[in-house]
Amino acid sequence: MLVLLPPSEGKAPSGRGTALKLESLSLPGLTEARRAVLDELAELCAGDEEKAREVLGLSEGLRGEIAKNTQLRSAGARPAGEIYTGVLYDALDLASLDTAAKRRAGRSLLVFSGLWGAVRVTDRIPSYRCSMGVRLPGLGALGAHWRTPMAAALPEVAGDGLVLDLRSSAYTGAWKPKGEVAGRTATVRVLHAPTRKVVSHFNKATKGRIVRSLLSAGAAPADPAELVETLRDLGYEVEVQAPARAGTAWALDVLVNEVH
Repeated sequence: MLVLLPPSEGKAPSGRGTALKLESLSLPGLTEARRAVLDELAELCAGDEEKAREVLGLSEGLRGEIAKNTQLRSAGARPAGEIYTGVLYDALDLASLDTAAKRRAGRSLLVFSGLWGAVRVTDRIPSYRCSMGVRLPGLGALGAHWRTPMAAALPEVAGDGLVLDLRSSAYTGAWKPKGEVAGRTATVRVLHAPTRKVVSHFNKATKGRIVRSLLSAGAAPADPAELVETLRDLGYEVEVQAPARAGTAWALDVLVNEVH
């Protein structure tokens, strides 16, 4: 099972660990594309601060994030699972998983990123600020920058098992499962059961809990149909829309009664 996650806008501090080793990150086929983004992002943020703030879409209160990007090669690096914070990652709570579940997380979770393309939660990265929606002056839109290297790297990472796609829309454009891979991919919406409306905050929290439940249970559904049954066994209320044609992802709706 491969689980695709969005990153978080907020991130924990880098700390004082060993500096980034770009070549040590998973998915080595993305190394050159990562280096290109890293180099331009660092150069941008070391120059005109106001231009960098505009390009990165930062409010005045987040101006300090620019300085963080100038130190990407020298700052301490920590496992990505410790760097990413926010509602989904709080609900997932990787640190409190037992040893076996942590090993499963290292094998199955892949976090998409405007800077790194995609990393495993065990990959050591510094704290940074660069969303997939950024358009760098030289490289252009990051979503487009990542499509070609991702198209080459991700099918191999997906293997022949289930792909559970929990990414937000900003990150789905960097890689879209196609053909046979798409046919064993499941996407998830979280709906308020009484109204059938999509929820926002609770959407992220519920997705984090779903991933935690799967990891803790040692569940290994082989395909979307098995995933539906597994989630129901774990106590989730799931409605499913099987694809109308081959090469199309399954759409799962997880219903929640409380929205908080």
